[in-house]
Amino acid sequence: MDLYSRRIVGWSFHSKLDASIATQALAMAINQRKTTPGLLVHSDRGTQFTSDAFQKKLADNKFVQSMSRKGDCWDNAAMESLFATLKQELVHRVKYKTRRSAIQDNFQWIETWYNRHRRHSFLGYESPDNFEKPSLQPQPITIAA
Repeated sequence: MDLYSRRIVGWSFHSKLDASIATQALAMAINQRKTTPGLLVHSDRGTQFTSDAFQKKLADNKFVQSMSRKGDCWDNAAMESLFATLKQELVHRVKYKTRRSAIQDNFQWIETWYNRHRRHSFLGYESPDNFEKPSLQPQPITIAA
């Protein structure tokens, strides 16, 4: 999630929670955004984020990882909120027959509903896509004295 616009920029689905899920999501985010060295990456303390593979991906891109102390979830609060919303609006309402159908449904929710249409109070009740439109961005001003 891009914390500026709340847009989901990287995600991955896998049958196991391991390093590949985190590194694939990070790779997708890198491909979707113009990243620069020093980018701050917030995560929880899960093994997928402390793995050698994920740490290497961060180091290769010169990103800085931010993790709260054990039991302190503030750095990852936006993602925890997203997961709660995803469960409430989609996952707990559907019984999936196959993993493939679950992945397709989650993809649709992220890419066509959440990023394009779901409004956020943090964004002045705009969707991530609308918030990122240039007309809604703060414009620099010049003051003449």
